[in-house]
Amino acid sequence: MRVIVVGAGVVGTLHAWHAVERGHEVVQIEREAEARGASLRNFGQIWVSGRAGGEELETALRARELWEEIGARVPDLGFRACGSLTPVRNPRERAVAEAALAREDAAARGYKLLAADEARAVNPALRGAFEAALFCERDAAVEPRTAQLALRAELSKSPSYTFLPGREVRDVVGEHAVRDDHGDVHAGDVVVLCTGAWLGGLVRELAGPELPVRRVRLQMMQTEPLGEPLTTSVADADSFRYYPAYRSAALDEFDAHRPQAPIAAAHRMQLLMVQRADGGLTIGDTHEYEHPFAFDTLEDPYDHLTEVVESFLGRPLPKIRRRWAGVYAQCTDPSRVVHRQRVRDGVWLVTGPGGRGMTCSPAIAETTANELGW
Repeated sequence: MRVIVVGAGVVGTLHAWHAVERGHEVVQIEREAEARGASLRNFGQIWVSGRAGGEELETALRARELWEEIGARVPDLGFRACGSLTPVRNPRERAVAEAALAREDAAARGYKLLAADEARAVNPALRGAFEAALFCERDAAVEPRTAQLALRAELSKSPSYTFLPGREVRDVVGEHAVRDDHGDVHAGDVVVLCTGAWLGGLVRELAGPELPVRRVRLQMMQTEPLGEPLTTSVADADSFRYYPAYRSAALDEFDAHRPQAPIAAAHRMQLLMVQRADGGLTIGDTHEYEHPFAFDTLEDPYDHLTEVVESFLGRPLPKIRRRWAGVYAQCTDPSRVVHRQRVRDGVWLVTGPGGRGMTCSPAIAETTANELGW
């Protein structure tokens, strides 16, 4: 079988990975020299802890297995089974963590509630004040800025794989074929469009104006090296408001009696933090849903995140090295892990994983391969 994959972000690259692994010929087409979108502008988290029960959790757990397998083959992916800690500071935050521990799927996530001294034994960099911390053993991380490069380097060892950068797909030609902006036609047995947040142009033409996917903008930042290991990913209690696994009566009480800080509420914020291979910290994030998106980044959200991080670390942050904004595609129905649609005979659109993209892509691509009979 010959598979044409359009898009070299994490979703497209993992589709190419599964196709090559199953013995198929793959042509992967990317409009940039390399992917520049949400697949690079994220935390690199393999985030199991907050996923909704059912299909979303099952997808995340399967993806976590696949990431570990791939990471063993591709060391430059930077896979590490670091787990995560969410410190809690008062009885209401603790009650939300305890409600999560009572879930039927808590063991599958690797949840444990640790006392403050136990949490610091796991992650000694957390010297600030907190009462306890929710630990999720199944969370992991990779290096987002280089992950696609590492995966593509491994794919390129196969004579069945061809990467064509700097080509934008403009048309679907008949069945199972696309034409790029160089005028070249790429035909196969199946075409998979993994176009990320690019939802206009050809995607709108093929899928129609009612595509149930929206674009979401975020702001993030990265520091100079911390100077010591941050041994786990770290979240704050605002993440309880954001992730569906934490929905409970305890969360309703938390929201009612401890409303989110005005700046965090205005920008729909949570703290997530991961240490990079060079020792720097990736910190975020905000969520903006209304179009048109701003073209600039705002300082107040960064100030809020800095304050929260420093309160957990009990020390000043290193110098901020870079700040950025990103846009990802998210299904408008939050219960859907991804939007997978046949848009022409032999042509499929796979988009909209939202903030699940880095976590779930290996399993999303595996499901595509299974459903299409690769």
